Amino acid sequence: MKIVVSLRLGVGLILMAGATFIEPVLQERTKERLAMVQDQLQERGITDTRVLEAMRSVPRHLFVPERLHDVAYGDHPLPIGHGQTISQPYIVAVMTQLLEVQPDDKVLEIGTGSGYQAAVLSALVGHVFTIEIVAPLADNTRQLLAELGYENITVITGDGYRGYPDEAPFDGIIVTAAPERVPQPLLDQLRVGGKMVIPVGAHLQELEVIERTESGFDRRSIFPVRFVPMTGEVEKKPPGGPDDGR
Repeated sequence: MKIVVSLRLGVGLILMAGATFIEPVLQERTKERLAMVQDQLQERGITDTRVLEAMRSVPRHLFVPERLHDVAYGDHPLPIGHGQTISQPYIVAVMTQLLEVQPDDKVLEIGTGSGYQAAVLSALVGHVFTIEIVAPLADNTRQLLAELGYENITVITGDGYRGYPDEAPFDGIIVTAAPERVPQPLLDQLRVGGKMVIPVGAHLQELEVIERTESGFDRRSIFPVRFVPMTGEVEKKPPGGPDDGR
């Protein structure tokens, strides 16, 4: 049996073999995680059993400042410093479910933030490459993930606009900051049959799923969302330019 990730927290050991958790023994705030999954996710239409199990098992409270541990499992985003936030659990679950990942997939995340979304994905795929433009945040999250034993996550400090061509193509791409239009380099790095889940827009944003086909890209809107804006090179591209992605 191949062990992909081990998560050591002093109170127990979680082992993830491929995409399936072996019996979790982490006890800290277990009731809060179970209640979060039942009340916020299952009651609102999250049905992917692998996503639900990952959300039950990843210790969300460790990805927010200690002063916020008591509210980490609430139905709301939380500040994580540097002007960034951790998305509410439901949004993390929706985006993960929409990506439809498989155990051997290679996924790119744009906007590492606290690392929580990457940690959830790491339970479901072979490897997660995640890019964070805010260098101090990238450094802190890289250290946290290493301390927690997430061995199949690579944190890259940089501008996510151009993706990560060294590892392209990707089976899935998830974007957790909103550009006004979809960056063309990210579309180019999606394999045929792969999906991108991304919030798009300035003041009015829509969560979109983009699937690459043999002939182009199929796009569908899911619902309105509110994410922090994508920054960096994407801000220099004129509206209606080549990055329109349509």
